Amino acid sequence: MRAIEIRGGKGGPDALAIEHIPTPTVVQGQILIRVRGAGVNRPDIVQRQGFYPPPAGASHILGLEVAGEVAAIGGGVTRWTVGDPVAALLPGGGYAEFAVVDARHALPIPKGLTMVQAAALPETVFTVWSNVFERGRLVAGETVLIHGANSGIGVTAIQMAKACGARVFATARGAEKAARAKQTGADIAIDASAGDWVEPVKAAGGADLVLDMVGRDYFEGNIEVLKPEGRLSVIATLTGHRVELDLRKVMLKRLTLTASTLRAREADEKARLARAIEERVWPWIEAGKVSPLIDKTLPLAEAGAAHAWLESGSHFGKVVLTP
Repeated sequence: MRAIEIRGGKGGPDALAIEHIPTPTVVQGQILIRVRGAGVNRPDIVQRQGFYPPPAGASHILGLEVAGEVAAIGGGVTRWTVGDPVAALLPGGGYAEFAVVDARHALPIPKGLTMVQAAALPETVFTVWSNVFERGRLVAGETVLIHGANSGIGVTAIQMAKACGARVFATARGAEKAARAKQTGADIAIDASAGDWVEPVKAAGGADLVLDMVGRDYFEGNIEVLKPEGRLSVIATLTGHRVELDLRKVMLKRLTLTASTLRAREADEKARLARAIEERVWPWIEAGKVSPLIDKTLPLAEAGAAHAWLESGSHFGKVVLTP
């Protein structure tokens, strides 16, 4: 099959190139997917740069989410049959014509979505569900502040939070991105490149939950805008991972700090998340309350261009590769 390899093991976007490698075979509990769309995510870039190696046993090929048809079934799999359209969360292997995955980590494609739209769902929806709704405990009537509103995670989090009945504040760098965040559903959208975002959030009442992917540069501000009993959920550290924390503020406000990654979680935990998402989030998608926003679709051979575009920060929504 054709797949994207990182020439030299790591490098810039130009290190990504098409190679011919053996098609993976299924083992007990797995399915093989003929890939029709593969989502491009920030962790792919970090892996390409040499800072995010795949977990033990995972494919070294980039790509954490795909959509396509079931092409083969391993022993013990009863839910799927060959030809079924599915979207799946992977530990790696998505930038290819075929990918194998634990059958429990695949979901039916929501009604009304194309393969490209479905390919933009798993990594983002699993991340948002886990960190906003489970770990972050967001409920209807609360306020969530979402940073990086132009990212795949950002646009998904805005829509899912609104679907559950929450009030949404969002930050993005650039007036156009902030305006699009508001069009996506944010009640208040702030251009973080124009100046302070902390005071506008505090003036609007503060936040019960902050979803942060920026890290060090936003940490102090996140603590400032949280209400008493507030929660800070960190999913990435784009500006650095070391911070100084005044524990007195945390104690006085009775704050909760939580942080997580998704890729290295146990297979059983991902299967549990898949069941919860199918039950809770898939109905929002089929009702039109949550819709994948596709920024660009590029052929597999242009994976390097997809990475360069994502790194430029010019995107709004997801970039998807089509084998």
